[in-house]
Amino acid sequence: MSLDAFERDGFVGPLAMLGPQEVQEVRAAVDEVIRELDRHRHRLYEVEQAFTERPGEVVCHFLGGFRVHPVLRALIEHPGITETCARLLGVSRLRFWHDQVFAKPPRHPGVVPWHQDYSYWTRTTPARHITCNLLLDDSDEESGCLQFVPGSHRWPLLPSLPFDSPLDAIRPHLPPGARFEPRTVPVAAGSATFHHSHTLHGSDRNRSQRWRRAVVLNYMDADTRVADGARPLLAGVPLLPAGAVVEGPDFPIVYARD
Repeated sequence: MSLDAFERDGFVGPLAMLGPQEVQEVRAAVDEVIRELDRHRHRLYEVEQAFTERPGEVVCHFLGGFRVHPVLRALIEHPGITETCARLLGVSRLRFWHDQVFAKPPRHPGVVPWHQDYSYWTRTTPARHITCNLLLDDSDEESGCLQFVPGSHRWPLLPSLPFDSPLDAIRPHLPPGARFEPRTVPVAAGSATFHHSHTLHGSDRNRSQRWRRAVVLNYMDADTRVADGARPLLAGVPLLPAGAVVEGPDFPIVYARD
């Protein structure tokens, strides 16, 4: 892992994180939650509404899988993932923010449009977040692997767009003179990429005959605070006042350097 590459490009990887048996266990957990999505919906933070309405067109995407399955709960404290995130973020204590699952069936047309993660997270401050994208299937350009724009973590914050937007919907909002030169990053099952909260990234449709599933784990500096106390940070989480540290059972400390 290269800290210099992360500072230069805003992302690193792929880095091996899970063995074959662990991949099978996490994949089975994800598949179980997807099969029972309606039963789990009230405990999940969010299920992408556009997917609910148009599953044949929009990628399956939900938040809060760790709340409904023990394997996904254990994954948020994976020592290799949490230590890597803490080192890249430059913190001695790392707090869990939330998880996500993205699942693209074979030959599925759904995309994940270009976006910066923090554009959806401005209810927290400061912007001290990092994301691990853990693949459960071998992914490449054909199956719609992630693409990153190197150096875009130094750009201003761009607008947040609906997740059922076209892949290139963000293009008219790029800063003047921005170099939009995406880098495709194929990743094997069990490996992960790690990216800065402002790094522009997205993924195209799955043109292959293979699944493309990923668990996304989002973390933050342990001292991150609430920017907007008007509503809960996530559905079903107790309301925290503006200025309060983001803490509680839904936001545990998952790494602390001795």
